[in-house]
Amino acid sequence: MKKSGWFLLFALFMSSAVFAQEFNCKVQINTQQVQGFDRSVVSDLQTAMTEFINNRKWSNYNFAPEERIECTLLFTVNQIISNDEFKGTFTLIMQRPVYNTDYSSPLLNMIDKNIKFKYLPSQSMNFSENTFTNNLTSLLAFYSYMMLGIDFDSFALDGGTVFYEKAMTIVQTAQNSGFSGWQSFESEKNRYHFVEQFLNKAYEPLRVFLYRYHRLGLDVMANNMPKGRKVILNSLSLLKEVYEKRPGLYDLQILLDAKRNEIINIFSKATPAEKNAVIRIMSEVDAPNGFRYRKILYQH
Repeated sequence: MKKSGWFLLFALFMSSAVFAQEFNCKVQINTQQVQGFDRSVVSDLQTAMTEFINNRKWSNYNFAPEERIECTLLFTVNQIISNDEFKGTFTLIMQRPVYNTDYSSPLLNMIDKNIKFKYLPSQSMNFSENTFTNNLTSLLAFYSYMMLGIDFDSFALDGGTVFYEKAMTIVQTAQNSGFSGWQSFESEKNRYHFVEQFLNKAYEPLRVFLYRYHRLGLDVMANNMPKGRKVILNSLSLLKEVYEKRPGLYDLQILLDAKRNEIINIFSKATPAEKNAVIRIMSEVDAPNGFRYRKILYQH
C-alpha cells in the first residue's frame, strides 16, 4: 500500500478515537421532596439519562473531547406516582467557552416545571425523531437539540436552524401523546413555544443577538476589551427590538435569565456612557430587574 494510503487509514482511526459526541452533561436527580421509593430505581434512571444524552450522536459534526457542550440537567422529583411514574421539574444549565480565556459564558438557565414520564429499571431508551416512543426520551432529545441549536447560533449566524427543526419535529410527534407541555394552546411558556419562537422570523433578532453577543463580542474581549464590549452593547438593541414587538416573549425571558448577571458584570467596568446606555436599554427590556442594572453606576 502507498504511504498516502497508510496515512489515510491512520487519520480515519485517529478521528474515530479522538472525536466524541456532542455533550458532557451532568445529570442529577433530587429526591428530597419524596419518600418511600426504591433508590436503586432512581440511580438506574440517572445513569440511563446520562448515557442517553452523552453517548448518543446528535449531529453530523465531530466534536473533540474538549469541545463537548458542558451542561447540567437537574431533575427535581416532586412526586413518584407509582413505582415507574415520575413527576417533577427539569432545570437546565448550559455554558459556552469564550475564546482565548478559561471563562465559560452561560447560554441557558431555565426550568421546565411540567415534567412527567414513566421509567422502568433497565428499560431500553428508544428514540426516533419521527415517532413518539415515550415521554422521557422525547424530553431528553428535545432539550438536547435545543441546546445544540443555541450553542451553534452563538458561533455562526443562524447556525442552529437544523437543530431547532429537529426539536420541532419532536414537538409535533408528541402532540397526541397525552403528555402536557407539547401543545401551543396549553401555555405561552412551554416546549412548543420555546422552539417555535426560535424558528419564527418575527423574532430573528434573538438569534442574531446570540451570534453577535458571543462570537463578535465576548470572543473578542480577551484581545480587545473595548471593541468586544461595544459590540455587546450594540447587540442589546436586538433584545429591545424583540421586546417592543412582544414584551412577554418566552424566549426573550429565557435569554435574559441566562445573560443578566453576565451583562451586569461586563459593564461594571465600562465607561460612564456605556453604563448609562446599558441601564437605559435593560431597564426597559428587563424592567423587573432594572434596579440591578442601575447598580453598575457605582461599580468600578
